[in-house]
Amino acid sequence: MPTRYAVYYVPAPESALWRFGSEVLGYDAYTGEAVPQWQPLGVSADRWHAMTADPRLYGFHATLKAPFRLREDSDEAQLVRSLEQFAEGHAPVDLAKWIVTPIPSSRPDNAFLALVPAAPPVELARLEEAVVRHFDALRAPLTEAEVAKRNPARLSERQRAYLAAHGYPYVLAEFRFHMTLTGAIEKAGEFGPLLAEHARNNGVGPDLRLDRLGLFKQEAGGRFRVVKVAPLG
Repeated sequence: MPTRYAVYYVPAPESALWRFGSEVLGYDAYTGEAVPQWQPLGVSADRWHAMTADPRLYGFHATLKAPFRLREDSDEAQLVRSLEQFAEGHAPVDLAKWIVTPIPSSRPDNAFLALVPAAPPVELARLEEAVVRHFDALRAPLTEAEVAKRNPARLSERQRAYLAAHGYPYVLAEFRFHMTLTGAIEKAGEFGPLLAEHARNNGVGPDLRLDRLGLFKQEAGGRFRVVKVAPLG
């Protein structure tokens, strides 16, 4: 499997938010290592590990530029420079009070749980659009297999247009900032309050600040790891 990169919002490694997200997923994307995994009361360790398998592949994050392959005439050093230059020219974004909420998935009656801002500011959408368009310059076009994997027949006309233009259907007007905590699971709403309580009990403050961009890298189909962090502004 070819190497892929992604540009995500990633909390600082020493922050309560990062510790919370990494413990919920059982994986620290800064170190690339498994960490002792928190589990809800009444749920077995094996079951919770399976329920968090999908987001564990990517590490705790919020997507700004979805995973992509580099153009053949680009390399990682160029991508890092581009990340640093972009971050220097954009200010941090303060996000409103967070909540943990179910987000519908493509599986009937299932949803995944994510931490989201209660009232996303307009500056967040502007930053996401800038990230998407900036890194398109280094993104290789999707292959037919990559397009098929997105199941375009299930997408809206606008989502198909975004997939063709930007390599991902959920950008720009389709963008929703979220930090995924589980895969698509049944009765997701029952676990939301437990996750929110765990976050508060472990020092996650009431508000979020998007103050840095993380460059994540996936090699040989393994888990994504942080390879560079660039502070905004």
